[in-house]
Amino acid sequence: MEFSFSRRDIARPLKQPNRLIQRTTEQSVLASWSHLQDQFDNLEKHTQWGIDVLEKYIKFVKERTEIELSYAKQLRNLSKKYQPKKNSKEEEEYRYTSTKAFLATLNEMNDYAGQHEVISENMTSLITGELTRYVQELKQERKSHFHDGRKAQQHIETCWKQLEASKRRFERDCKEADRAQQYFEKMDADINVTKADVEKARQQAQLRHQMAEDSKAEYCSTLQKFNSEQHDHYYTHIPNIFQKIQEMEERRIVRIGESMKTFAEVDRQVIPIIGKCLDEITKAAESIDHKNDSQMVIEAFKSGFEPPGDVDFEDFTQPMKRTVSESSLSNSRGDGKSEPKFGGKSKGKLWPFIKKNKGAGPEDFSNLPPEQRRKKLQQKVDELNKDIQKEMDQRDALTKMKDVYIKNPQMGDPASVDHRLAELGQNIEKLRLEVQKFEGWLAEVEGRLPMRTEQARRQSGLYEAQNTSAVNSCAQDRESSPDGSYTEEQSQETEMKVPATDFDDEFDDEEPLPTIGTCKALYTFEGQNEGTISVAEGEMLYVIEEDKGDGWTRIRRNEDEEGYVPTSYVEVYLDKNAKDVYKSLQKISE
Repeated sequence: MEFSFSRRDIARPLKQPNRLIQRTTEQSVLASWSHLQDQFDNLEKHTQWGIDVLEKYIKFVKERTEIELSYAKQLRNLSKKYQPKKNSKEEEEYRYTSTKAFLATLNEMNDYAGQHEVISENMTSLITGELTRYVQELKQERKSHFHDGRKAQQHIETCWKQLEASKRRFERDCKEADRAQQYFEKMDADINVTKADVEKARQQAQLRHQMAEDSKAEYCSTLQKFNSEQHDHYYTHIPNIFQKIQEMEERRIVRIGESMKTFAEVDRQVIPIIGKCLDEITKAAESIDHKNDSQMVIEAFKSGFEPPGDVDFEDFTQPMKRTVSESSLSNSRGDGKSEPKFGGKSKGKLWPFIKKNKGAGPEDFSNLPPEQRRKKLQQKVDELNKDIQKEMDQRDALTKMKDVYIKNPQMGDPASVDHRLAELGQNIEKLRLEVQKFEGWLAEVEGRLPMRTEQARRQSGLYEAQNTSAVNSCAQDRESSPDGSYTEEQSQETEMKVPATDFDDEFDDEEPLPTIGTCKALYTFEGQNEGTISVAEGEMLYVIEEDKGDGWTRIRRNEDEEGYVPTSYVEVYLDKNAKDVYKSLQKISE
């Protein structure tokens, strides 16, 4: 007795899809991973490779952020390195337009570095941090999907083993039933066998046949169940799992693409700000004014002295007859002996070429030329006023604190601030005395320079380009020493003065000089030194001796009043004929 079955006999028939539907869904079927049900291991490797790519990209972005931070730090250090040091000579040099432009460039580079820090921060927060969290979630999701796939695979394998066991049992029972049937037929045909043995063989054959039928029914049931499980496995469970894995992988691909867009967008967002930084650098470069810088050099270093005139030829072959004007404002201290101020030899004024004394100068800056001295004194007054303001602010704060202590004794002892208040009061008084002292020196210097408006005289750091040339104050009460320094010490000046009687005698002996022209006083001048004369602004006077290069012009008001005034204080109108006569007389006298 033979039994044979096949899966085609028991499996449920499947309907073939409609051809139209098949065409419309062809692309979606091709894009689905459901037909890769036999590539479970390869899909597992591929998804792991995708996670590795994502982690590699995260590492790339992280290194990029580190480079941005390092670059920003180096830019900041570079900008800081070339910044001018406070309260140093370098800081004074940054008043020129070119150095101001360079300082603006340094500041903009600092902001430029800040934008690279922004790039690093945004990439860290928007890409590195987000993708790191996403990778962890992706690993968990992948693990879950492949766990479900392995579980489904194990289940279908178990069903297959059950089917194989049922099939072997059915086959064995069929063979046993067939042998029992053949034995019964053999016993039934043998006349020598008793009826009891025949009956026994018949019952055994029927039993085996029944067992075979039961095994057949069990095998059929198991086969149907397996076919159903297999169908569900390949057409439901595995496709669903693979669909989830496919969606997971596609989300990973989309996510890495979005991260790459963010990578570019982070850079693009700072481009306008970086462009503004570069625009400011360009603007600073365009603001450089070479003419203004050149004028500032003049204002910074002009001394107030006029260049010395030509050195006169001194003929030692015959006695020299010099007028008072030739030596009235020059003096020699080379041998330490005082010479008559209006009778000594005039030394060549080579002060621009003499090496200056590098030692510490006097407190009143009298070693400096007039214009430089005025600026130094003004700077000192401004610094003292700032110090006074700081002390006053501290005093006001302590006064308020004391009032609070008086109203609320539990907060503090009012007497605890009295000592500090007394110190501040003393400091303020000392500083005010210092201010008065320096303002006195400043007024003295400004009195010798051409008239300025009050605002211009008190303005520190900036000076008018259109000011008239500064007066050669050396002729009044300063002398040019061999080391190039200038002093105003009264004791030395007194030593160099000639007794008034000698001067009067010498002056009276001379014949009055002829008039060579007229002049108009541009500014008021107080002639406080010997040999000078006071003039009022707008006053008309006679010129009797023109400037010989020392910055002074000799004028006459009337027969009894004549003397020297700074050349820059008057506007001279020389009479050509009188000037020629004057020069002729000078040659005759020589």
